[in-house]
Amino acid sequence: MSHLQYFCYKGVGERNRHSFKYSQAVRIGDRIECAGQGGWDRETGKIYREINKRIDQAFANVEHNIQNAGGKGWSQVFRVNSYHVPINNEALDAMVRNFRTYMPEHEPIWTCIGVPRLGEDDMRVEIEVVAHVPY
Repeated sequence: MSHLQYFCYKGVGERNRHSFKYSQAVRIGDRIECAGQGGWDRETGKIYREINKRIDQAFANVEHNIQNAGGKGWSQVFRVNSYHVPINNEALDAMVRNFRTYMPEHEPIWTCIGVPRLGEDDMRVEIEVVAHVPY
């Protein structure tokens, strides 16, 4: 699929491309689709322990990922899938708080799923999005 543009931001993005053979984002016409972003420090890969900090950081990572792929950020997101270990009210409240912060002008479609495990042992949240980025 060489006609598509793939993106990996510095730090964790490049590390994951090398270690796991995947990209952080892909540009398909007027859309940017982002791989799941966790609550990790983008430079060091350290995963934050507290769930509110994890989710806040995952939202910041999504914003950075979209911008790295040529978009503006959360203002262009129309679809969100979030995966949680465990799924509980604290995690949902943190998601909604960040929706209100990052997308005060619109409400995306959202699928929220509880799962038994994510890509790395310490991960408790992963957020993937699709953004509309007109030319």
